[in-house]
Amino acid sequence: MWRCDMKEVRIQKSEVSMGSATLHCGRLTDRSAQNGAALLLEPNAQADSAAALRCARFKKSRQGITLIEMLVVVTIIALFAALVGPRMFGQADKAKRTAARAQINSFMTALGAYKLATGTFPTTEQGLQALRVKPENAPQWDGPYLPQDIPMDPWGSPYLYKFPGDHGDEPDIVSMGADRQLGGEGNNADIVSWSSQ
Repeated sequence: MWRCDMKEVRIQKSEVSMGSATLHCGRLTDRSAQNGAALLLEPNAQADSAAALRCARFKKSRQGITLIEMLVVVTIIALFAALVGPRMFGQADKAKRTAARAQINSFMTALGAYKLATGTFPTTEQGLQALRVKPENAPQWDGPYLPQDIPMDPWGSPYLYKFPGDHGDEPDIVSMGADRQLGGEGNNADIVSWSSQ
């Protein structure tokens, strides 16, 4: 005996019907059946197996997604995030360090142009802002030497500027890294103008 939702009926070719319940081409409609009623399909000599198969497919399609299927999908997504996430975050940190290095190189190029025009680098008090705004005691200033305002480093901290520097004849420029403090290792290490690393 085949079971499907609604009432008891007999299979006749490709359509199952009884009263107001009808199963045709895999769709069951019942205008009068109440919720929870059962449809029993009894095979007879003229039964069509295709109609029984449509009834089974219809019942299966109404089941929806089980909790176990949902847990499997969530587990796969979590595993993917656990494997790919750290690599993506590592690339983001590397990109920030590269951007800080590029900004420092841009400052050093602008400072070279400033020195050619004025004969000296800006003092520590004047800072990198002297590349955008003319200092009081720089009559040969021919700037601005940067096309935009002085940016913050990629972690949102200001670049530190010192002239005369402690590492040669050029100014020292420092980005403090991810920890926003001098010193550190890895992502927290300072990016400095006197070293290419």
